[in-house]
Amino acid sequence: MQTKYPLLNLMLGDMEKQDILFKPTSFWEHGSSLLIKELEKNHIKDFRNLTLTRSFFVPGYTAPEYYADQSKYDFLIDEFNKLVTDKRFITRITRTFNGYTSAYNDFRVLKASNIEKKPFTSLSSESTIGNPVEQQKFENRNFSRSFLNYSLGLNFLKQNVDTSEISTVMEIGGGFGTLGEILLKDERNDAFYINADIPPVGFVSSYYLQEVFGKENIATYNETKDFKTLDIEDLKEKYQALNICSWEIPKLKGKIDLFVNFISFQEMEPEVVKNYCTYIERLQPQYILLRNMLEGKRIQSEDFLSGVKEPILGDDYNSFLPNYELVASDSEVFGFITEDGFHSQLRIYQLKIN
Repeated sequence: MQTKYPLLNLMLGDMEKQDILFKPTSFWEHGSSLLIKELEKNHIKDFRNLTLTRSFFVPGYTAPEYYADQSKYDFLIDEFNKLVTDKRFITRITRTFNGYTSAYNDFRVLKASNIEKKPFTSLSSESTIGNPVEQQKFENRNFSRSFLNYSLGLNFLKQNVDTSEISTVMEIGGGFGTLGEILLKDERNDAFYINADIPPVGFVSSYYLQEVFGKENIATYNETKDFKTLDIEDLKEKYQALNICSWEIPKLKGKIDLFVNFISFQEMEPEVVKNYCTYIERLQPQYILLRNMLEGKRIQSEDFLSGVKEPILGDDYNSFLPNYELVASDSEVFGFITEDGFHSQLRIYQLKIN
């Protein structure tokens, strides 16, 4: 499939030649083709206000339909306004509809849980690259759901382990690059960030991080594809971050301090995640921070294409990571319990001491 984006075309063409373990699985086979069409129809500069990107990798607090047709919700608010005398109730409803209340609740947890040490989360503010339709402002800082999710995850990590030596952070399936933005925007983190992903999401995160930090500071696939080895220590001297494709992971050489995966592993099949974990263990991170649906993602069917063939449960990571031990987990304070009772759980693993 050819698009109007040269880097995306390069990624897609090379992906066809790769081992199946580095290609999209059932969930993303379905999603990728839809996203490519949406990006082709629109412009990359608007990726955060497109319907499908907000469904797949630009999470929000409000219903996708709210920004698709806000007038319907305004009608409901007007009707409530006729019924109540305490007009503060209207403010509450409005903030519920537009996601403000949920975002503010997460922000309160973020403030209450903060520890002023690496990785610092107390100063970073999200950019407006991608023209987001849902972004809240608290204390003159911008926050999306993605930004708060990752910030809370880092605070959870700081609450449970010694993070003072964390500098080199790697992620697989990093969405549009939020974790990298949080880490790199605060110079106190002294961070180097590596994100590996499949197209088209890897293309979008490359665009986002380069727009935020400058093209000269973020290495993307067109710069790394011909390297036989990706030496982390050498690349640190030249870049602030690498945004590579999934099949480049075996080329990484060196050591990382922290590995992160938020949600995307649960969208893959078990043999693919197990393969990635093998390569992650070779890089010997001291800690691994995961966010996964404890009960697993919904199984794909004819009526539900955005699912997986075999769900990964929370405890499956215990076998995927034999050299690591689970030291903390949470789905109530820093994670999230869905309205229908599922647990989006954070899990911290630490390298076992031999």
